[in-house]
Amino acid sequence: MGKKEDDNEEVESLSSSSSSDGEDDNEEAEKCIKHYSSSQRILLVGEGDFSFSLSLAKAFGSAQNMVATSLDTQESLARKYSNGIENVRQLEARSCLVLHGVDATQMSQHFFLRTQRLNKRLVKGFMKNAKTLLKEGKGEIHISHKDGDPYNEWDLVKKAEKIGLVLQDSIAFCKDDYPGYQNKRAHGSFPDGTFPLGDCTTFKFGLKSLNSYGM
Repeated sequence: MGKKEDDNEEVESLSSSSSSDGEDDNEEAEKCIKHYSSSQRILLVGEGDFSFSLSLAKAFGSAQNMVATSLDTQESLARKYSNGIENVRQLEARSCLVLHGVDATQMSQHFFLRTQRLNKRLVKGFMKNAKTLLKEGKGEIHISHKDGDPYNEWDLVKKAEKIGLVLQDSIAFCKDDYPGYQNKRAHGSFPDGTFPLGDCTTFKFGLKSLNSYGM
């Protein structure tokens, strides 16, 4: 998955997300699931059947702080995943903005995402684009990634550093922490099928501060 997150603002299938300050529009008590909070504005990219987004929304009781995106069109979502359309309906019923046909490597050019400031090439492209949606000192980019060979050869931390991001934290990703989430193959003859995740880690990146450049 992919995710981007700002202080009180934050790549699946594992998934990616990003998020930003919730400011004064979060009047209800803050609700959390792992390192995600209802007080953050959260952008999720690379969603499969949207079950990860829905897991967050159910934990928060609302999804008004979330934007969930997928490369799939609505038609391909319905064709590939048995629960995809229903998950989207549940998200929208919880006030989540769902966007289809969003390329994570080009998302900074998407009109809505740009105005909201929110494989190796795919991950690198995602990080470059997500970086432009962060505010210095606030935003985070979360990438949940499989451990071990050959995935460690992707060297996410070094790639991030080369484009001006710095690793802030890394923690073990556990699927059971997100009730209802189902990882999907997304491609091939059985895109709706799941697969063993094995050991995975969520990496949290932020913008490299000006001080770290010696300025």
